[in-house]
Parts: sequence; C-alpha cells; structure tokens
Amino acid sequence: MTTLQRRTGIALWRQVADQIRQSVLSGMTANERLPAEAELANRFGVNRHTVRAAIAALEKEGTLRAEQGRGTFLNDRKRLQYPIGPRTRFSSGLKDQSQTRTGKLLSSRTIPAPPRVAEALGLPKTAEVVELSTVSAADGDPISAATSWFAASRFAAIAEHYAETGSITASLARLDVDDYTRQTTAIEARHASSEDLDLLGLSPGAIVLLTRSVDVDSTGQPIQYGESRFAADRIELLIDNRAPAA
Repeated sequence: MTTLQRRTGIALWRQVADQIRQSVLSGMTANERLPAEAELANRFGVNRHTVRAAIAALEKEGTLRAEQGRGTFLNDRKRLQYPIGPRTRFSSGLKDQSQTRTGKLLSSRTIPAPPRVAEALGLPKTAEVVELSTVSAADGDPISAATSWFAASRFAAIAEHYAETGSITASLARLDVDDYTRQTTAIEARHASSEDLDLLGLSPGAIVLLTRSVDVDSTGQPIQYGESRFAADRIELLIDNRAPAA
C-alpha cells in the first residue's frame, strides 16, 4: 500500500492524484482502464470519496476520461514537444503537432522595470517597460501562460500589435525586428499558482514548467524577457541545440 502523508497540509485527494500520475499511470498505455475506485481506495488507504476527488482532478487536466458504464481510462493524448533552441517560436515549434496555435492578450501595462527585468534587458533602473500577460493554446487547449517585458522606449506599441496578431514574432516584425534569437533559457518545475490553475484549466497540485528567457535582436541587444508557465501534463520542453537556419 502506498503511504500518504496525513499531516503535511496537503489534501489527501491531491496526494492520491499525484500518486496516480507517478505510479499507476507509469505502467499504463493509452486508453487502458484505471483500476476500480475500491481497489485504488484500498491501495492508498483512503475512502472512495477521496479517490473520486483525485480522479475528477485528473479528468479536468485531461489525463483521464470517464466513460459512462465502462469506467475511467487513460487518455491517448500525447504531450506536445516544445523545442527550445536558437530560434524559439510557439507557433512554428508546434506546427507539426497541432492544427491551430493561438495567443491571447490578457492584459498590458507600462511600468517601471522590476530589477530582474531591467537586468535581463540591460536597461537603466529608471527605465520603463511594457508588460504583457498572455495565454497560448494549441488546438484549443491552453498550453502556456506567460508574462513578457519589453523596453517601452522601443516597443511602446507592442501590446496593440499583439492584440491584433496573437503572436510575439509578428508583433516584433511590425516594430522592425525581423529576426531574433534566444540568448538564455532557465527551466524549473513548480506547483501551479492559483492564477495558473485558472488560466491553464488545471487542478490544485498540478505541476507547471517555468521558463525564464531572454531574446536578442540581430545586433545582440536584448529585446524581450519572458517568464512562461507550461502545463507539464500537456507539454514537454525539448532542448534543441542545432544552429539556426541561415
């Protein structure tokens, strides 16, 4: 029997959901039926109500699906591969894996550059930046939520362009940045915040992959600092070190 931690402050149903992800599903294939609720309740030493709550959370994330009269099954949806390399682009990176890719502007504002943003963009401490909050989807499923910053002195109109195009690349092209490359990317895993749960349609306890990245133009000048949160159950990050095409 799997032992749950009952005095950690983490709800039992959330721990069960995590255990199902890590242990039960690791030995399952797509469309295979999940063990019965009673078997899972016995395995984890909890009541069936707790198991139902865990399964409901995994259904919401898209990991499982319930079929009336048949049971609960592992979804056959494969995680997308998002390449991170010299030219990292959301739409082109997923074009062979999804029919549609969309970006939506949630909010924008011009603010004094936070210290980490000023440092990443090589700006004076007194500089202002345009902050964009966006969410990107593939085939209608939210994949990532992001916050991006741009020097206001150079990209004051980028929010307007993004609202029209749904694309950072297209927006930068309108502002005379025809090409740019990825300078650095840092990656870490963490539990999704309450905001990310809502934006990405996840359940409490879900994991997101957080990337912090800097993009530069053809002269090496930093043009964008971004922090993106990817739904770990839907996407994996593929480090691609191949040189960019000429």
